[in-house]
Amino acid sequence: MAFPSRPNDGEPPVNDLSLFLPCAAGVEELLAQEVHALTGRVGQDLLTLRGGVRVRAEWRDALKLNLHSRLAQRVLVELAHAPYRSENDLYAIASGVAWEIWFTPKQTFKIETTAQHSPLQSLNFATLRIKDAIADRFRAKANGVRPSIETQWPDCRVFAHLTTEHCTLYIDTSGEPLFKRGWRQDKGDAPLKETLAAAMLAASGWWNPETGAVAAEPLYDPCCGSGTIAIEAAQIARGIPAGSLRRFGFEKLLPFQAHVWDAIKKEAASLAAPRDVAIFGSDVSHRMVDFAERNAERAGVADAIEFRGGDALQRMPPAEGGVIMLNPPYGERIEVGGVARFGAREAAQTPGEGGSEGGDGGEFFPQLATHWKKNYAGWTAWVLTPDLKLPRQMRLKESRRVPMWNGPIECRLFRFDMVAGSARK
Repeated sequence: MAFPSRPNDGEPPVNDLSLFLPCAAGVEELLAQEVHALTGRVGQDLLTLRGGVRVRAEWRDALKLNLHSRLAQRVLVELAHAPYRSENDLYAIASGVAWEIWFTPKQTFKIETTAQHSPLQSLNFATLRIKDAIADRFRAKANGVRPSIETQWPDCRVFAHLTTEHCTLYIDTSGEPLFKRGWRQDKGDAPLKETLAAAMLAASGWWNPETGAVAAEPLYDPCCGSGTIAIEAAQIARGIPAGSLRRFGFEKLLPFQAHVWDAIKKEAASLAAPRDVAIFGSDVSHRMVDFAERNAERAGVADAIEFRGGDALQRMPPAEGGVIMLNPPYGERIEVGGVARFGAREAAQTPGEGGSEGGDGGEFFPQLATHWKKNYAGWTAWVLTPDLKLPRQMRLKESRRVPMWNGPIECRLFRFDMVAGSARK
């Protein structure tokens, strides 16, 4: 569903944009809360859709969303939405967009096309026709000069999405995906994306994306890997914007004004309200703990997190009570990110983000549940996993299960309320 199109008068319509913010499946409602908090939009100006949020906003809002959003994958500006039947229709739609008010013929661009039940036979040919339309329009407007294609590091990214009947064209304002915060340089196999870590924190209630509030309880990741969950939580608690350490695609677009961007960043710094919350992380791999500490240093939160090495089955509570949050690796996720390595004590611990051991958990999860029931009474544990039978494997009864997707992998975020003894019915 799109907002009504607005006529183009030759100037970037910076005060009346239709923005689409894609996100992981299952995160849409949380993202809508975050977008509402950042833009103030409500009602028909803020629509929660499958796979993302659409918001009627201004150019300044697009910059602000890029800086602050922890849940969105990108911030896209919708430039066209029209029915199509053939590749020639795509050419006509793209030809009608005033690309020259967004970037120059001396810059490079890239087109990425996605489709959902499109009748077209070749997405490559569809992409080629859109590219031809953009190039031909520039030739006509700039005395034969046209921008070049650059697939690795383009100045401008154009996104085309095809459904059964409609084509939607976007110009990207983010550049690199927003999960790339700029601080992660050390990582293990198949690291958890920062956007998904933030979604876990929001879904658990530890962080409220609409008010910005965080829980007073300590947060602990016993399988922390390279530290994503702990670092994301610490930046939230410190009031550090998600994109404060990186550059964005909008900096190369024609509507960009450096003084406006500087004012947005200064406003963010002045409104930051750091909260003092205890955050802990541990991992069986001391190498991963070193990675986590270096990442936390780059993220500006080294003094806000206590990282330690140690087996999750032996680590005692770092505080009297709080929230446990973990995303242990699992078969398909590890296959995507690299080959899992097994240590001498197979399944003794399945560390987060591709640590030194892996597999399906073996006896790890039942032993972990026993350890929690014995030593973590009063804590609340949240575990993200694709294994819908995990509660049975842990011999625990979940009090909540939140559907959430990790890329192409359907997962559940299970909540377990720890009490001494068995909690299973």
